Amino acid sequence: MPKWLISFFMKRIDKINYYLNIATECLKRGTCLRRNFGAVIVKNDQILSTGYTGAPRMQKNCIDLGFCIREKLRVPRGSNYELCRSVHAEMNAIINVSRIDMLDSTLFLSGIEVSTNEYVKNAKPCKLCRRFIINAGIGKVIVREAHHTYKEYLTADWIEEDDELLLNGVEINDY
Repeated sequence: MPKWLISFFMKRIDKINYYLNIATECLKRGTCLRRNFGAVIVKNDQILSTGYTGAPRMQKNCIDLGFCIREKLRVPRGSNYELCRSVHAEMNAIINVSRIDMLDSTLFLSGIEVSTNEYVKNAKPCKLCRRFIINAGIGKVIVREAHHTYKEYLTADWIEEDDELLLNGVEINDY
């Protein structure tokens, strides 16, 4: 085998970063003016679906309008998503796959701040996306934190967290 080919394979990335890199490529299709996310759903080492942040089909998105209403109103991260025109990357990936195919799959998520072009710090799916992910039967979510670093979430833990909060009557805003 030629040395250049051996050298190429010595730099081979692991599977998690491979799928996170694909999610990062997906986010480049995003149309949000604040932060864009890309999502990839994988099961048994097969990509089932991808998604990115963008307005619903047939509707104008923020980059076409030239403004973000949440940005104009200075809405803090993690709140008042009903004001947003975009469908989240996780949701867009989920709507393209049947639930039976997604059972025990993994969702890979990567986000970029538009203003700095840096990975979104402390990124994780919003409460609504978590519900979609749980309902879809996805077992694990892996979120890019920085280049080649990531955080892993088990959806079963989210279910327990929500149930504990309900039982204790606690209302939180964890974003």
